[in-house]
Amino acid sequence: MGSPSKKNESKGFFSAMSSIFTNAMHRSVNGLLGYEGVEVINPDGGKEDAEEEAERGRWKQEERDGYWKMMQKYIGSDVTSMVTLPVIIFEPMTMLQKMAELMEYSYLLDQADESEDPYMRLVYATSWAISVYFAYQRTWKPFNPILGETYEMTNHGGITFLAEQVSHHPPMSAGHAENEHFTYDVTSKLKTKFLGNSVDVYPVGRTRVTLKRDGVILDLVPPPTKVNNLIFGRTWIDSPGEMIMTNLTTGDKAVLYFQPCGCAGRYEVDGYIYNSSEEPKILMTGKWNESMSYQQCDSEGEPLPNTELKEVWHVADVPKNDKFQYTYFAHKINSFDTAPRKLLASDSRLRPDRYALEMGDLSKSGAEKNSLEERQRAEKRTREEKGHKFVPRWFDLTEEVTPTPWGDLEIYQYNGKYIEHRAAADNLGSIDDCDVKSIEFNPWQYGNSATE
Repeated sequence: MGSPSKKNESKGFFSAMSSIFTNAMHRSVNGLLGYEGVEVINPDGGKEDAEEEAERGRWKQEERDGYWKMMQKYIGSDVTSMVTLPVIIFEPMTMLQKMAELMEYSYLLDQADESEDPYMRLVYATSWAISVYFAYQRTWKPFNPILGETYEMTNHGGITFLAEQVSHHPPMSAGHAENEHFTYDVTSKLKTKFLGNSVDVYPVGRTRVTLKRDGVILDLVPPPTKVNNLIFGRTWIDSPGEMIMTNLTTGDKAVLYFQPCGCAGRYEVDGYIYNSSEEPKILMTGKWNESMSYQQCDSEGEPLPNTELKEVWHVADVPKNDKFQYTYFAHKINSFDTAPRKLLASDSRLRPDRYALEMGDLSKSGAEKNSLEERQRAEKRTREEKGHKFVPRWFDLTEEVTPTPWGDLEIYQYNGKYIEHRAAADNLGSIDDCDVKSIEFNPWQYGNSATE
């Protein structure tokens, strides 16, 4: 089902698409020797020369030249894990931790579970799915997880969150979160296409939320993401396209459209909640970096008389002038305040390269990152020599293969063993910083082996 046709006709709730595309400034670098034809996109939709915008990025001239020479041979390729990147473009967080950022506004899923209105359930749940895009606009790259690496989070909304890197080639992660209101399960396999000065990121994955009160199952398909101005210009992120959340129990669905960047329309999200007969019941509108609101509508998608827009979600306050544009919740994710008792030695917080970057030591971070990657390659060689394959500890590979808009996906399922592990730790004291510093990051000690 497409986005509401109303958005092309109305100047009220939905901006005209033609003006959005007209205002987005796509220009090519033609005046910088050796870089002719490289696309530079001004995030503000301004009309400066591409050469002027190209000089406004984070790279120094010599770093930019070296990176371009290294990367240009990969144009058109999936660079998810085939390229070793410098830590200067990293943030002190791994992809597993970034997965946990979706839990910041988990109270919206609690509200979805408590709601008796099937359409309001989708209003709350889609607002939850949209809320993470404020954090996802950060332009720093998270560290790729080491095979067998994990991330655990507690002490937030009654949630227990666990993620594990279940495959290295292709890179795949699996996650599970749960509280008294919902369970969350995801299998993620990012696919990319490097385009020179930008990269398209396709969310090849499956995200399911089960609302516990009535057993309602929600399926989420997010839009793709584009990272612009990787080398030339100010790096910025956009996620234009449709987000679809389907109630697999009732057939109701939400279809929301993320407007592409331009002078007008950047950050805007508009769409409808539809019943199983594809009739609009509630309209939703807002900005993914500010807030989302909803209003009951008629079968033509027009607001019902005597109703008004009501806000359902608003972004929380954020630290000012934060080096990595972290939210307060992102800092909690990195801290040991959200770590459970008996923290696994495979936890992302313990990575020495991540911690060195957090402390501002880029040289040490780069050295530690290289050391971990060499260790990972050595572990792989050892497994192959023994005829073994890696088997995740907390998630099992199923026989299910599900189609996505960007390719088929093998599904990993949470196996429940983590509950037993946590129960065994109940009588242990809480971890403090002194205890943590004595734990050496070691994702390999937990991985199981099986003979091929």
